[in-house]
Amino acid sequence: MNTSPELDQWLRNFLTEQEGAAGTVHLFEKGGLRLVSAINIPPQVQQVVAWVPNGKGMAGLALKRKEPIQTCNLKDDSSGNVRPGAKAVNARAAVALPISDGAAGVRAVVGIAFPHEREFTKTELDELTAAASTVPNT
Repeated sequence: MNTSPELDQWLRNFLTEQEGAAGTVHLFEKGGLRLVSAINIPPQVQQVVAWVPNGKGMAGLALKRKEPIQTCNLKDDSSGNVRPGAKAVNARAAVALPISDGAAGVRAVVGIAFPHEREFTKTELDELTAAASTVPNT
């Protein structure tokens, strides 16, 4: 993964502000998502999610559906939305937030995981998406 210091710093700040335990930034590229930043994500998971096809896993579903995809517990999720590698992340609740390109598409998907189980309300998802929409487009 080729990381960007600017994106890494942005993600660190985003996690701190939102009280997240781990996070990722994937940028839209060639019909899928390329991982460009990861904080507190095990290396083996980073390898698995280095390229995410449209519709696969939480980030891929967020890209396909253009809506946040959430789980209240990464470790115990049985919805089929969470890929097995994500269960290795030391966190519980997680959400993949699609970031609009200003037209009808998605320019990025920001992932954030939290240390405790929780359900996100629509208002919370909207607030997280608004905060994530400041992700640099590098």
